[in-house]
Amino acid sequence: MKPEIQTIPIASLASGDRLFLKLYTFVGQSPGKTAYLQANLHGAEIAGNAVIDELIRYFRRLPPEQLSGEVRLVPVCNPIAMNERSHHFSSGRFNPYDGKDWNRIFWDYEKYGQDDLIEFAQINLTQEIEIVQQHYRQSIMNAFVRAKASMATPSSAPFHEKYRSCLQSLSLDADYIIDLHSSTNDGLNYIYYFQDRANSAKQFLMPIGIELDVFDGDAFDEAFIRPWLKLEEQFASLGRHAQFDIEAFTLELGSGMQMNPDSIKQGVAGIQNYLRHKQMLHIPDSSADCPQPSAIYLTTNSRVERYYAPSGGLVTSRASLGQKVEEGDPLYHLLCFSKEDDYPITTTVQAKQSGLVFDLSLNNSLNEGDYVLSIL
Repeated sequence: MKPEIQTIPIASLASGDRLFLKLYTFVGQSPGKTAYLQANLHGAEIAGNAVIDELIRYFRRLPPEQLSGEVRLVPVCNPIAMNERSHHFSSGRFNPYDGKDWNRIFWDYEKYGQDDLIEFAQINLTQEIEIVQQHYRQSIMNAFVRAKASMATPSSAPFHEKYRSCLQSLSLDADYIIDLHSSTNDGLNYIYYFQDRANSAKQFLMPIGIELDVFDGDAFDEAFIRPWLKLEEQFASLGRHAQFDIEAFTLELGSGMQMNPDSIKQGVAGIQNYLRHKQMLHIPDSSADCPQPSAIYLTTNSRVERYYAPSGGLVTSRASLGQKVEEGDPLYHLLCFSKEDDYPITTTVQAKQSGLVFDLSLNNSLNEGDYVLSIL
């Protein structure tokens, strides 16, 4: 298949240069669902770009009759963040202009359309699910168009609003979105998913799945799916069980600033398997070289325990990535050179609960309150 390739401007710079995105759209021979994938929203999280490169190569070889619907691919979706550098470290997690986390800026219809949600649910209570989905999507898109038009005034808008508008213009009408990240630190491969979507999450063949039962606001995947979750909840309050075929996932592919071959391979195979499961890809089972879906360990975001340094110091040893720990096991030793004590002091921090170490800070030099590691 030959993709439609679009070069999309996102910002003009003081130097006269411009920043662009590249969108690759593969359209199958038969109609179907739309999947949107992007990579590198945070500057240090680069592995997803290699996954998208592999997928572009894959779809170019794929006969059109083996794809239903369309797949949209956006590598390097945040060039500003990717190009941020401080010595050898990529610091592109936060917008340098306003300090906002690049993945906490997105427009969320759930915050703007709730006044008429009850009325919408009541009017559509007995409608076929496909009709309800069509009407609700149109409501979301209409509200988004109004929000986007509000920026076209003499006062204009801050860059993060224009940037999010660009990405969401490409994705809000999709059925499935897959946001490719890595840990900003040293991390395992795992997937974030939302309520009632565990079965679909298993299709990505990741060893770990974390349901986002607690939201921290305006992330890309969250802003996409939360309006649909709210509508499902509203229907449930009226006595109707409804689940829309609308899904959003974030794949965490290993460690920041690294292109781990195993993470890339698992990301590609998992996405192919998911699209096959969704009857978009008409290919044989691609899971032979990856863990089977039943092997996934499922938990919730509220059960993740994040550890922060109780004082400033240097980490001299700590639990390793992927290590299982029991309550009371030593997690790390912190060497403190306090000016108030005669000699250096080493503190041992113990695990509050049993679990799996799945994320580690890259930096062993810590100020009080700095992030150290996470256990699930």
